[in-house]
Amino acid sequence: MNVYHGSYTAIEKIDLNLCEAGKDFGRGFYVTNLYKQAEIWANRKGKPKQTTGIVTTFDFNENIPEIMELKVLKFDDYTDEWLDFVVLNRLNDNKHHQAHNYDIIEGPVADDKITEQIDDYIDGIISKEDFLKSLVYSPSHQICFCTVQSLQALTLSKPIIDSKIRHIDKDILQSLMIDFQINEMEAIDKYYTSKTYTQLADESSEFYKKPWQEIYEMLKKELGA
Repeated sequence: MNVYHGSYTAIEKIDLNLCEAGKDFGRGFYVTNLYKQAEIWANRKGKPKQTTGIVTTFDFNENIPEIMELKVLKFDDYTDEWLDFVVLNRLNDNKHHQAHNYDIIEGPVADDKITEQIDDYIDGIISKEDFLKSLVYSPSHQICFCTVQSLQALTLSKPIIDSKIRHIDKDILQSLMIDFQINEMEAIDKYYTSKTYTQLADESSEFYKKPWQEIYEMLKKELGA
């Protein structure tokens, strides 16, 4: 099935070392089967970098975990067990040691409102019973891939637009490095977090039909050059 990851930039390679601890299901690479939710994540991650963010699509081969005998945990709803597990992981800020030994965890999301209630529960302000009663159902979903082995179940989905703009990417990145006297990583960061790239990656804009030089001039103007 298709799953989605929202971030300030497109994801080409997953690096678990870059993932943060203290999340709902621990340190790992998070995706969702709800595209709209991924868009919200992308916007949230992109806002500090002044971009709308990008949703990257992956194919999740659901047969791989069984074939590889991976350890999988799934929560179908907000339950006592879900709350205990989320609290266990939220309290663990050690990115080198997980609070569990699962490869993949799937379940609902603790959004901002629920996070506040979890904090109240941890601080003893509300009971577990009152917390679970207070939850109002709304569609949410996340899957956390916690180990290198689990990542074998994910394949980057390359949409048609990627092949159409790949040559544009190369030319623009090279020009950025020369004109701005920056290294490749700095050029990648500037380019893939720009509004110009967001428009280019939107196939409906048909920006990919423009000469790369024209797109580069738009990017330079955006960057204030």
